[in-house]
Amino acid sequence: MKHHMKGYLAGLSVLVGENEKPEVLNCLHQCKESLQVPAMELLQPGMELLTNSDLTEVTVEGDNRTNLEILVRKIGYANSREFPTPGRRNLRLSTTVTCDNGKSVKVPDATAYVMVLRPQTPSIILNGTTNLARKYEDFRMGVRVFADIHISGEQKLDKCTLTIYPNLNPDHETLSVSVMMLKRLGMVARISKDGVTISGSDMFYNYQQILRQIVYTNRKPAYYLNRVFKLSCSELNGRFTSNEYVQTLTVIHPQPKEPAPAHATINKHSIEVRPAAVVSRDYVPSDHLGAVAAGGSHAVTIIVVVCVGFLLFMIVLGVIRIRAAHQRTNAEEAQDSEMTWDDSALTITVNPMENAERRLEGQPGDYSDSEQSDSDSSSDDDVVDGPCRLHDSSDEEEEQPRRSRNHEYQNVSQLEWDHSTM
Repeated sequence: MKHHMKGYLAGLSVLVGENEKPEVLNCLHQCKESLQVPAMELLQPGMELLTNSDLTEVTVEGDNRTNLEILVRKIGYANSREFPTPGRRNLRLSTTVTCDNGKSVKVPDATAYVMVLRPQTPSIILNGTTNLARKYEDFRMGVRVFADIHISGEQKLDKCTLTIYPNLNPDHETLSVSVMMLKRLGMVARISKDGVTISGSDMFYNYQQILRQIVYTNRKPAYYLNRVFKLSCSELNGRFTSNEYVQTLTVIHPQPKEPAPAHATINKHSIEVRPAAVVSRDYVPSDHLGAVAAGGSHAVTIIVVVCVGFLLFMIVLGVIRIRAAHQRTNAEEAQDSEMTWDDSALTITVNPMENAERRLEGQPGDYSDSEQSDSDSSSDDDVVDGPCRLHDSSDEEEEQPRRSRNHEYQNVSQLEWDHSTM
């Protein structure tokens, strides 16, 4: 007997020599979201419970109102999805009453609803060392891109995508994944010039171990400064995704050697390298070489001493000149301070008692006394000069200033008393 079939079958599984479990069969035929039927033990004699294939409609028939109410209260709503779609689920209860005469009466429908809340969103977090620097030799041998990556979450992952920027150059760049580990865990990896895609439902730990085994190889690292790798993982067919983890691989370029100075280059080319040989003539004793070296060191010492002495002399000379200039400045400032005009106010104090005494004594007496003193002084001059000295008109001229002076003393009494000096 032969069987032939043309067409496509979706989700077909063939179990050879085995029977599938009842739970699996129920899962294939039962919808994730449906009405929950009460237990059959609650049915009383004369009652009937009917449902459709999708369990979206339940019909209860019976002749006892109390039993019908109990069964209706036991009907529930079930949603077996791990992350159900949030929203409102409407319910409608239709009731029909049949009378004894066989006439049916329809009761108004009762409506209700069930609100499905939004489930807590699972979080997938990727972290690790975001920047790695390696040398040329490491890139040629192969560098593990995610050597210390860590994935944290609660559910299983179904895919991780690695993107490299810029795209790989197949001539000298490659990405490799552990094939043995993929086979052991039942995962699939697809490698292209854009990156790597790993798919398969498995635990976080297994994905973490596979990602740590991804190796990047570059046979010409001198062409690049760095390489950027972006990684993201998802679960439930991409419904929930992780953060975008960015890994940077930096190429450590060797430092170029500094070029030698021009004179060193010239000397290097002008030196003639000769092979080592034993010279039998023109032998120079070692003590003579030591004397030459000592003479050169003495000359250098003398030059250093002369330079240091000249430097000290210049320092001392500068200090002396600075001190002399400072003393000269102090002397000029002292001279200027002595020549400064005293602007303090001048005060003339006159004794009024002296003027009163002169008034009481009288002016003639004063005048005679002054004349007598003048005559005495003139006689004395005559005695000294001798009898040949002649009287001159200067005596008369001297009397006029005396009179004017006496007149000034009289006017002093007319001055006003200065109370500010008391």
